[in-house]
Amino acid sequence: MRIIRGKHQRRQITAPSNLPVRPTTDMAKESLFNILENHFDFEEVIALDLFAGTGNISYELVSRGCPRVTAVDENNNCIKFIRDTANKLNMEELLAIRSDVFRFIPMHKMKYDLIFADPPYDSQHYDLLVNLVLENNLLKEDGLFVVEHNKFLDFKDHPRFVEQRRYGKVNFSFFK
Repeated sequence: MRIIRGKHQRRQITAPSNLPVRPTTDMAKESLFNILENHFDFEEVIALDLFAGTGNISYELVSRGCPRVTAVDENNNCIKFIRDTANKLNMEELLAIRSDVFRFIPMHKMKYDLIFADPPYDSQHYDLLVNLVLENNLLKEDGLFVVEHNKFLDFKDHPRFVEQRRYGKVNFSFFK
């Protein structure tokens, strides 16, 4: 995995093989950030990365200038890797929290400009996740919530759904 743009552009990051993750592909990540650049000035974005895994999205956000990024994952090895990588890259803007996402959301009161979630593709709780984030008012008024998922999920009937984009096997659904 690599950081595409910003302060750490072209930086390669190699995650240990023992992490239970499926990082967003570089092609899909680049496409996602091309969309996000049209919505945000990253230097003003407070972001939340749920099911952060390797921290791939978090590193990209910090590299592009986000002043604060919170990465949440329940796997201790993932959180350790994110913290170690953030320390190596002097990413003081990145806070890694070990927590179950479904417990973290209702207890968390901060509001974000951007929330990204990449649960395991085989998760049975995508609807719960979307509703928890949106009903707990974690998004700022003009905020954007992006969920990465497989091609079999369809959120088009959700009242706050905006659009879906597909990049190979990766799908992103956007909510406001």
